[in-house]
Amino acid sequence: MDWFTAPDYWLSRLVFQRGLAAIYLVGFLVALNQFPALLGANGLTPVPAFLRRVPFRRAPSVFHLRYSDRLFALVAGSGALMSAALLAGLADLVPLWGAMLMWAFLWVLYLSIVNVGQVWYSFGWESLLCEAGFLAIFLGNAGTAPPVLVLWLLRWLLFRLEFGAGLIKMRGDRCWRDLTCLHYHHETQPMPGPLSWYFHRLPGPVHRVEVAGNHVAQLVAPFGLFAPQPYASVAAGVMIATQLWLILSGNFAWLNWITVVLAASVVSWGDLAVLLGFAPPPHHGDAPTWFVAVVLAATALIVALSYWPARNLVSRHQMMNASFNPFHLVNTYGAFGSVTRTRYEVVIEGTRDPEVTPETVWREYDFKGKPGDPRRRPPQFAPYHLRLDWLMWFAALSAAYAHPWFMPFVRKLLRNDRATLRLLRDDPFPDAPPTFVRALLYRYSFTTRRERRATGAWWERELVEEYLPPVRMGSRH
Repeated sequence: MDWFTAPDYWLSRLVFQRGLAAIYLVGFLVALNQFPALLGANGLTPVPAFLRRVPFRRAPSVFHLRYSDRLFALVAGSGALMSAALLAGLADLVPLWGAMLMWAFLWVLYLSIVNVGQVWYSFGWESLLCEAGFLAIFLGNAGTAPPVLVLWLLRWLLFRLEFGAGLIKMRGDRCWRDLTCLHYHHETQPMPGPLSWYFHRLPGPVHRVEVAGNHVAQLVAPFGLFAPQPYASVAAGVMIATQLWLILSGNFAWLNWITVVLAASVVSWGDLAVLLGFAPPPHHGDAPTWFVAVVLAATALIVALSYWPARNLVSRHQMMNASFNPFHLVNTYGAFGSVTRTRYEVVIEGTRDPEVTPETVWREYDFKGKPGDPRRRPPQFAPYHLRLDWLMWFAALSAAYAHPWFMPFVRKLLRNDRATLRLLRDDPFPDAPPTFVRALLYRYSFTTRRERRATGAWWERELVEEYLPPVRMGSRH
């Protein structure tokens, strides 16, 4: 069926599938390491309490059958093993239906985690992984050429991701329109990386070029995805280059990496490989009739569900990172419709003093990723996702009591809860828990070049106010 398959995209599919499997693997490893402390039976926002409030039809998940921390470890561990198997190419060694089941297995497991993940899994890249993972089910394996329809659905996903992000910026903060947002963004982004200080210190005109380049990548290049080759590959290449720039300048979990993987599915790698004298495309058999029927049905479903995201794109009240169905099949995307001009950080401290006095010595809790010690260089951890650190960035933008997880987190620190403390970089009270914990709000800014040379510090900080007064076990706070 010449109309149904695109043999020249065999390598494009291979790059996409291997890349997606790697991202799945990271996602499941993050869940294994962090989920029990955040969402386990004794976590900050326990899944069992969530399941009692939310029915299956609103949040489909295998955990509606039963939840336990052991079962969760089995689910996440199975997902990690299957991701590793797909990354190693196992799907190309089994029949077509077996490969589809492997990808469907991953999608069901990760969707089950996302749908009970509450605020910890409310990020756009979670829905993005679910949507891309669903489409991967229908891409087939080495036994058949990639289906044209699914390749176009991947382009439609990439278009919504990039064009939606571009529109939300132009409709949002004025600094995107006057090209000044990156005067602030490298410093105030949720999780700066090792090079963010250097990006922030680039000259103003370079920042304007950065913003203009972003607009080209998100508002112009997406339309090139639907052009003939090689123009579609050029459009995808612009997006890949932009995403690699973002990877260097900050930590955005796997958002940039999955965008690169999606864009890679557009590039005609097969033509390039043949041109350069690499291995020719493998021989593909004819697509089975049942496979054609399944792909047509999946395509019809995605087209039907695309009405709401498409309407959202042209709406004056565009929503960002929203799902219109509980299966996260066709979603809206976007990021940084507004850019904060000042960076605030919540710094949590504890003491063992029996009473709080002006002479009380406080010890600071250090997080793995978010800014704390001004002399500590921002670390690189993306595509790994430090969920608690990200939520601490949001916490600094509003009062402590606006975040239902914050006080349970403080109470865990007062108990020296081992699982919670493993989410942090170190424990200032390894022998016994603190008697009091408090939180202070600081204003952070990158040091100047002169300050950096003189002090070795990456940040300077200024106390703004008390974010949470000292609390102890049994406090009403």
